[in-house]
Amino acid sequence: MDDVEKRRVGDRGQVTLPKALREAFDISGGDEVAIHEESGKIVIEKPVTREDLAAGYRARAARLRDLNKEMKGVSQEADEQLGDIPEWD
Repeated sequence: MDDVEKRRVGDRGQVTLPKALREAFDISGGDEVAIHEESGKIVIEKPVTREDLAAGYRARAARLRDLNKEMKGVSQEADEQLGDIPEWD
C-alpha cells in the first residue's frame, strides 16, 4: 500500500474517506457503501447496483451474440472444407 492515509475514528465510529478515494470511486455524501470483513481486514466498497448488473448482463449477451456469429462462420467453413460427415456405424 503506497498511498496510505491514516484517519482517526470518531467517538461514534465514524471515519472520513479521503477525497481522492471518494473521487476515484465516485462516492458522494449520502451514497451507500458496503462494509465487511475479509481475511482479517475491514473492506469498504460501493455495492453493485441493479444498473451495474443490467449493464454487465447486456455486455455479456453482446459478447455471446458475437461468439455465436463467429462460430456459425467457422462451422460453415468447416462444412465447406470437410463436406458431409459420414454416418458412424
